[in-house]
Amino acid sequence: MDLCVHAFEYKGRGAYYAAFSTTGASAGATNDVKQRLANVILSGQGSAREKLIERRRQQQGGNVVDPGTRRWGRTIHQQHVESSLRPTNEVELDIDLESHLGSEAAMIVLDTLELIVEASVETDRLNTILSYSFVVLLHLLGANQCSSTLDHIFASQRALVSKHPEFLFEQETEQSSDLCAILLRLCGSAISNTRSQASASLFMLMRHNYDLGQSFARVKVQSTVALSTLVAGSQGQSCNADCLRRSLKTILMYADQDDAMSSTPFPEQVKELVHNLHMILRDTVNLQEYKEDPDMLMDLMLRIAKGYANSPDLRLTWLQNMAQKHNERQNLAEAGMCMVHAAALVAEYLSMLEDDSFFPAGCASFEKVSPNTLEESAVSDDVLAPDDEGICTGKLFSIQGLLGLLGQASMLFEVGGLWEAACMLLQHIRPIHESVRDHKKLSKMYFKMGELQKKITDQAGKRSLGAYFRVTFLGRHFDDLDGKDFIYKERPHTSLAEVCIRFENFYASLFGDGVLDIIKDSKEPDRNKLDPDKPYIQVVYVEPFFDDYELKWRPAFFERNFNICRFYFDIPFTESGKSHGDLASQCKRRTILTTVNVFPYVKNRIEISNRDSYTLSPVEVALEDLQKKYDTLIEAVRQQPPDVKRLQLQLQGSIGTTVNQGPAEMALVFLADAEQVAVDKNLRKLKHCFRDFVRGCAEGLEKNKELISDNQREYQRELERNFVEFRKKLEPIFGKKTSQRWIKKNREKTVLHNIARPANQR
Repeated sequence: MDLCVHAFEYKGRGAYYAAFSTTGASAGATNDVKQRLANVILSGQGSAREKLIERRRQQQGGNVVDPGTRRWGRTIHQQHVESSLRPTNEVELDIDLESHLGSEAAMIVLDTLELIVEASVETDRLNTILSYSFVVLLHLLGANQCSSTLDHIFASQRALVSKHPEFLFEQETEQSSDLCAILLRLCGSAISNTRSQASASLFMLMRHNYDLGQSFARVKVQSTVALSTLVAGSQGQSCNADCLRRSLKTILMYADQDDAMSSTPFPEQVKELVHNLHMILRDTVNLQEYKEDPDMLMDLMLRIAKGYANSPDLRLTWLQNMAQKHNERQNLAEAGMCMVHAAALVAEYLSMLEDDSFFPAGCASFEKVSPNTLEESAVSDDVLAPDDEGICTGKLFSIQGLLGLLGQASMLFEVGGLWEAACMLLQHIRPIHESVRDHKKLSKMYFKMGELQKKITDQAGKRSLGAYFRVTFLGRHFDDLDGKDFIYKERPHTSLAEVCIRFENFYASLFGDGVLDIIKDSKEPDRNKLDPDKPYIQVVYVEPFFDDYELKWRPAFFERNFNICRFYFDIPFTESGKSHGDLASQCKRRTILTTVNVFPYVKNRIEISNRDSYTLSPVEVALEDLQKKYDTLIEAVRQQPPDVKRLQLQLQGSIGTTVNQGPAEMALVFLADAEQVAVDKNLRKLKHCFRDFVRGCAEGLEKNKELISDNQREYQRELERNFVEFRKKLEPIFGKKTSQRWIKKNREKTVLHNIARPANQR
């Protein structure tokens, strides 16, 4: 019967004409070549053979065929020649007869199939018969059929599934997958009746799968995989996305009208699946449209990967594709994170099979590397076990595959400057090597970790892991992005001007030169004052934000630049309405932005989920500025290896006589009133900060004296004189004895004693 379906399949009117024209043309060409060859070999002009043929033509009215072109009493390809001379209506009749014959053969096969299955119900060979029956039925659905024949095939398919659902979903899972693929393809048919029938069959497939276990996880996975294959195989050309969307809406309608299932979770699960399929379809089709927009392309690829959450093989493939795209653009941190997510996904599914202590306990093991890896958690009811057929079939779903992914991620982090993160990943590899006593690989791993630690030490104070900007899209030109805020992660030392130029150049190719307007002001734009027909982008430089308690467990540079999700920017203002004023009136309005995920992530931009703002008083502004100066100074003083130029710049900015509104001016403005200082908490904090600052300056002077050469001794003495003047300015506020006591507490008492001595005694 399967052979009959293939032999009597109707190829279509276009295929018939195409095959006929191709065969006829080749036949004519071959005949001409043979004729010329025969003339050359057998005779020339005026030969006896030629004269004989000419006489016979005259006797028979010229209807003589050259014997050299005959084969077995008929001319070569005579059938094609005769067919080409037939009237068009006769050719059309043959085509119609072929289509009717194909339909009749399909109906006979369908009737015979049902009779065989019905006769085998009580036999012990039912499963074998069902297996072959589904093969024939799938062949019938996949072949070219007329609409009326398809109606009968769909009816037989639904009846067979409803009578034997356990066989299809528990024993023949591969045929269930093939059935989903064929039905989803027919859902994209341009014929409305075919779409309706295919939608009904797919819906009933979900319904029967749900009845078996209160969930149709298998159909969800198989439908998702089928859609991926359908869209990827068509490359957006033969896949009718609009027809497919109509079929998905029809399935939603069936779910809403199914009164028997209205009190169960089934309708909601159908809605979730249809929404997921719709998003995958839309995003996959849009990939070609946004291939020149790297940020939008990454958004689409991530959404597609999330759509394949219940199909780990496909999700892993898309994560690897994203890593490749990032690698091409030299976004090594993001490429490494894609591989970390891939490793977490593999570990999550392998943990269902492996319970060894040395093996990572799922994606939660990588939470310290990145909290974002919890997205790979397989806790949904729709998740199938990795030992199910068709799940986790790739070679990466193995211990060796996991080691390979971790190794690639570690290498990307190393090249991208995230050496601490690379060490974290190597720590996950270590137990696996130890379990098999692979001392050679352990030796290489420990050597690599030593190199990474040395890089961390050598580059202390010289590293930069990225620059961050808040980007807001305004205007109908941006479609779905209109009104959305993002935090963009750019390469280290990227300036605001560079980001603005990049946006201007890119959107000039889309909207035209001069159409886009870049807003560089930090203030919130008033949309009522903006031109609704123009696109606007606001770009603001932001910095990572931490509360005081966070700073205690983020003491190092790497920890304050890794796994961060809160950023801030300030808008200066004064009570008079001006942006800037003197120290006593200068205020700031601080805005804190929180992103959905932490940086670094598998993409460069993350949407902002929350924003808070508060106002800093002049005292708080001064306190924060002084604290920043102190932190920067101490970092320069204790940097290893030391950087003399950086240290001298910090000292000059702290105690130089030319510094306007510097630390000395802050003290005179805010700390002159002792009674006010006693009752104001922020003023007391400012006073304590000055103590630390003075000690830091003294330590910096001593460090600079140790590092400079002889030709800078005069510069050192100038810095020391400035420091003495700085202390004298503070004496009216803190007192002479108090100032001296602060200095004595510094661990380098000798240098401070030399500074206090007159110049002629030094």
